[in-house]
Amino acid sequence: MLIFANVVWGARCGESARRVLLGETRSRGYVHSVRHRRESASGCKAPHGLPSSRLVSTIPFDEWMKMNYPSVPFERYADDILCHCWSEREAHWLRRRLQERFASCRLRLHPQKTKVVYCKDSNRSGLYPVISFDFLGYTFRPRLVKWPRGTYGVSFQPAASQSALQAIRKSVRLWGLQRRSEKDLGDLARMFSPYIRGWVNYYSHFYKSALYPTLKLIDEHLVLWVQRKCKRLRQRPVGARVWLASAIRRYPMLFPHWKLLYGNGRMLGAG
Repeated sequence: MLIFANVVWGARCGESARRVLLGETRSRGYVHSVRHRRESASGCKAPHGLPSSRLVSTIPFDEWMKMNYPSVPFERYADDILCHCWSEREAHWLRRRLQERFASCRLRLHPQKTKVVYCKDSNRSGLYPVISFDFLGYTFRPRLVKWPRGTYGVSFQPAASQSALQAIRKSVRLWGLQRRSEKDLGDLARMFSPYIRGWVNYYSHFYKSALYPTLKLIDEHLVLWVQRKCKRLRQRPVGARVWLASAIRRYPMLFPHWKLLYGNGRMLGAG
């Protein structure tokens, strides 16, 4: 059995990692919360009461960590583990201890996915080969952010990972929106809003702008649907965009992503 474990040091990314893990809620514990949100985003079901993972019996790991390394904060979802250290030396030391522990249990850490990560930001400018990692569909890495006083800087923040965004784009293409000309716009909203709402609810908590290009792909497919639906617009893509922009103004809550993309007066481009 391979276990995926990241050991990070150099910045306090633990709070955002815990918020990702908890799904912004404390109700019914972290396993239910994250499992429910990840299923909403993917449309897949896990067995009732169990996380979607190859390994379920990992609660003894939590007790072992708390007993032997009470000063090391960590987060775990099924067999994905994230540990926080204050120095590179401590991080490599902890990784060796984890390897020994898992070997004694006839388990081993995943050789490619397990790594020591430096959490680089404006206050920590050291040069290290690994400065990013993925956890529960998010990629944690240095990002340009706007700080409270209006200044800009680099902070170690999560955003939807490229693999998660690629999976969303694949799902949207499989819907075949442009081929459903027998449906009206309300029908399409009822059919696909639950999926879109799950993606928005899960991935928009952090660095939501990373979602914008992927969500706009839905509207690109809707423009093609308008062209097929309306004969007078079949050879007029700009006219189809104008039609969809008008629908967004009239029914801004019809699709869950419209409020996120166009809620501040932004409108669908003309092409």
